[in-house]
Parts: sequence; structure tokens; C-alpha cells
Amino acid sequence: MSGNILIIDDEIKLLKLLGMILSQENFNVKEASTARSAMTMLEQYEFDVVLSDVRLPDAFGVELVKAIKTKYPQLEIILMTAFGNITDAVQAMKNGAYDYLVKGDDNEKIIPLVYKALDKVKDNKSRVVQQAVTKGFDQIIGKSPLILQAKKLAEKVALTDAAVLLTGETGTGKEVFASAIHEGSDRKKNSFVAINCSAFSKEILESELFGHKQGAFTGALKDKKGLIEEANGGTLFLDEIGEMPIELQAKLLRVLETREFIKMGETKVSKSDFRLIAATNRDLIDEIKQGNFREDLYFRLNVFEITLPPLRERKEDLKAIAKHFIEFFSHKLHLTGVQVNPDYYKVLERNDWKGNIRELRNAVERSLILMDNNILDAESLPHYSEKAVPESDSLSIRSLEKIHIQKVLQYTKGNKAEAARLLEIGIATLYRKLEEYGLK
Repeated sequence: MSGNILIIDDEIKLLKLLGMILSQENFNVKEASTARSAMTMLEQYEFDVVLSDVRLPDAFGVELVKAIKTKYPQLEIILMTAFGNITDAVQAMKNGAYDYLVKGDDNEKIIPLVYKALDKVKDNKSRVVQQAVTKGFDQIIGKSPLILQAKKLAEKVALTDAAVLLTGETGTGKEVFASAIHEGSDRKKNSFVAINCSAFSKEILESELFGHKQGAFTGALKDKKGLIEEANGGTLFLDEIGEMPIELQAKLLRVLETREFIKMGETKVSKSDFRLIAATNRDLIDEIKQGNFREDLYFRLNVFEITLPPLRERKEDLKAIAKHFIEFFSHKLHLTGVQVNPDYYKVLERNDWKGNIRELRNAVERSLILMDNNILDAESLPHYSEKAVPESDSLSIRSLEKIHIQKVLQYTKGNKAEAARLLEIGIATLYRKLEEYGLK
């Protein structure tokens, strides 16, 4: 993934040096020496990551982070600080900064950290307003009793306007179910609006949900419509609702009770008619006992609960789901005539799939990249097939991992962040393995 990077620093020599270093990594780099010029650039260009000095001539890093994250929540911000200003950097992280670096001491960490921040941008970017990609219940694959029961419940509740709470482990397909319920409802001609509550700080999440007026806070340069307003007439999907700060839970409860809300920086009451679907992988009853979740909000959300089963409890569906992903990624990667050996499915069936459907999806995509002679077999799944290799044969495992990494890097054309995503390892781990195996 090539990234668009904005560097902000009033030390011109350092600014130019960082620009050169990041440009050599094939990033698209812009430079600014003041907070004012940086905010202008942010309005003119689309950036992924901001690399900023913690103290600038016209701004304090903590406030700058808050201003940028409020207006551009999808951005990740890395702060550069002198050793004595670490406290400022830590405070800025509470305002939404991704991480910080100590100037001079952490220079070798800049590139890996930028890659990690870019990876987070790709994985956690909120789909603010989108029409559902998955259309209807036909896209829910499986014939196992557990998934058929969940699907039957979802089809019934879709015909009503009741609030729905989707529970289950991460990766079990909660957003697919949410969009299917929307598509099966009378609201399907209007927007399906989705947001992950765990992806934002309290302040940013409040702005995303309720919207704000120009001048409501530093960085609020124009009016912003919130997701509650965007969902008017349609469906609002709050993923990871258990991660919502308790202060915002009270405000959400009021909206659910009255269908009225007030934008940040405004006194006028607005109305929105939306259907709410929420999802969580947490035990909300336990969260209530610990004081992390409001009991009254839970009862508002839990009008109709549907629990999605983990993949390990519906192994009879695994082959059909895998075939679906093989077809999907074959088309995406422009592959034709892919053959599947029986041992490929045997390897898949041996795994517990703790990451559920999401993990299986990634495994299939990766195996299509790694396969030889257009044939999917056990060797196309080194992450999982290596369990069958005797522990004493460590050389084989190391050789397998090296080949695995080489193939993925060839596929991503040297893009380390994308390779780390496909390998399901952190970017820092990938750099360590590249060094370990001499892969430059």
C-alpha cells in the first residue's frame, strides 16, 4: 500500500531529510513547517499518516492532534518529540495520536512505525456511509443448524423495525448479518450506515455520531453531518458497541428514547428516524456488572438478540465458505482454472479458526498467492499445514516460512505493509524475519 504522508516540522533540515527518507520508500510526501500550513494542506490533499513535531511555532502538539483527529478521524498521527517532551506526546496519544518517537533515539523506528500506522488506516478506516456490499440473506453461506437458525431469526426480525443486538466472537460475520437485515427491511432503499465504536477516541466518536457545527472546537472549520443524521430513514449499525465510552452511552440512550439529538456546538434539536443494529463480541451482562456498560442502554439494544456461532461449531459449512472465497479471490486476482486438491480442504478442516470467517478468508487469499502450478494443496497453506511437520524438522519449517514470505513479497511487489497483512504478522515482525532470512 503506497501511502500519502504529511510531515510537519519547523526544523527545515530535518523536514527535508524525513521527506527524502519517506520518498525513497515510495510514499507520496508533502511537507509543512507550521500548523496553519498543515491544516491548509489537509484540506487540499488526502493523507493517510501525519508525522508531526510535538511543538510547532503556532501550535501545541496535544491540541494539534485533537484538531486533526476531530476533522480527519481516518488519519493516523505519529508525533516526534525531544526527550524532555515525552509527557506532551503521551497526552497527545490520549487525544488520538497513534504513537510517538523520540528525536535522535528512535530514528530507525520511523519507517516501520509509518508502515504500521498505514496498516491501521487500512484495517480500521470507518465506512462512514455506504450501501451494503452484501445484498440480502442469500449471501450468508452455510447449511449447518446453527447458522440456519440465526439466519431464520434475522429474516423474521428484518420485517420489523425492532432494535437488534448481534453477539458472537470476532470474525463471525456480524456486519454481513446487519447489512442483510437492512436489505430485508422496508428501509433498504435508504442508507446503511456503519461505524466501529472501538476505532475512535470518545471525542472523535461523538463527533462522528452526532456531527458538529463550524467552530464547535479547534479544527471544526465547517459543519459536519453526523452518522445519526446520515442514517435518517435507513439503518445505523454500531459495531463493537461494548467499546463505546460510558459517557456517550447516556447520549445514545437519549437518542434511542426520543429520536432527537443535538450536534456538538449547537443548541437546536434535530430529529432522525433510523433502525438500530448493534454488535459486540463482549459479554455485556458482565460489562454491566463491572460498571462499563449501562443496563438501561442494554435493554434498549437487546430487543432482539441473535448470537452468531463460531466457525469451529459449524465445520460442515467450512468447505462451502472456502469455495466461495476461492471463487471471489480467483476473480479478484485474475486467476482461471484453479484446481483444488482434497488435502487442501483437510488442512482447513483441521484448524480451529479462532479468527473465524475473517481468518479463513485471509487464509484462502494468501493460499491463492502462494500456490504453484495453479493448484491449491496443503503446501499452499504453510501457516496451517506446518502443524503436520515434526517438531524436530525445524529446518523444513524455517525454509517453508522463508519461501512463504518471499512469495507474498513478490505478490505485493515489495509492499511490506500489505505483505504483513497477508502474513498476519506485525510490520516489525516482518522486518525482523527479513533480517533473519537475509531477504533484502
